Amino acid sequence: MHMHNIVPPLNALRVFEAVARLRSFSKAADELHVSQSAVSRQISLLESYLDVQFFHRDRAGIRLTELGQQYFDGVQPAFNQIIEATRGLTEKLEDEPLRIRVYSTFAARWLMHRLPKLQKAHPDLRIRIMTAVAPVDFASERVDGSIQLGKGDWEGLRCDFLFGDELRPVCKPRLVSGMPFGRKPEDVLKYPLIHSHYRKQDWQDWFASAGIEYSIEKEPFMLPSSLLAYQAAQDGLGIAIAQTRMVEQELRSGTLIYFCEHTFARDLGYYLVSQPNSPFEPKIARFRDWLMEEIG
Repeated sequence: MHMHNIVPPLNALRVFEAVARLRSFSKAADELHVSQSAVSRQISLLESYLDVQFFHRDRAGIRLTELGQQYFDGVQPAFNQIIEATRGLTEKLEDEPLRIRVYSTFAARWLMHRLPKLQKAHPDLRIRIMTAVAPVDFASERVDGSIQLGKGDWEGLRCDFLFGDELRPVCKPRLVSGMPFGRKPEDVLKYPLIHSHYRKQDWQDWFASAGIEYSIEKEPFMLPSSLLAYQAAQDGLGIAIAQTRMVEQELRSGTLIYFCEHTFARDLGYYLVSQPNSPFEPKIARFRDWLMEEIG
């Protein structure tokens, strides 16, 4: 065979190494989780490719030919090197923190106060939280997973639904202390409305879902983020349109209340987005499972 840089079929080579090391077709099949006939086919393929007989087959079993033993002595150290290199890489990956990117509001309002539970459940799982608004780009960013708002249709990525994007007005209890219960959606127009720069459309969509015509004023009470909008509502500056999952703590403590019953659920949701076949998948899976338990 006159070829430069001959590389035999790698799967067949892997099967040969197992058979030669174990001196058994059946034991090699068990180790590789394939049938014995599949092992025989791969050995025949390799022998045909290199035009060499590697094994003597007789009633006692199999034994390596002289050329088979020489070839095995040459290739086995390479397999050992691959095993050691993989072990070293795996240990390095195990020591690396899991990098999760989220929105600032999601981090502050939903995730951060739950992280002690994660630490307790998985004390060996180190998490590094990063915040950004732009869509994640796994090709250019050192990110292992990202919690993003969308429809779960990011092409080529794994998208696990967490919860929906649900909107409802919130305010400080004292702001509406003089108003009776049973407040209607249109009653919010009697108060200053607090807007978030990154969620400009929320009030508009909520009003539309309630059948109320509304247009953003020329100079509304606009704040840079939902985080500040919720704080402004807590401080009594007006009514904020809230993502209901982001104000759960304030609703429980009573520092915020729902202004009225009307709720608008968008066809959007929060998703944990990750790359299929990521080397960090075992860690991502643990984080994913924990998230799902928290969400219930």
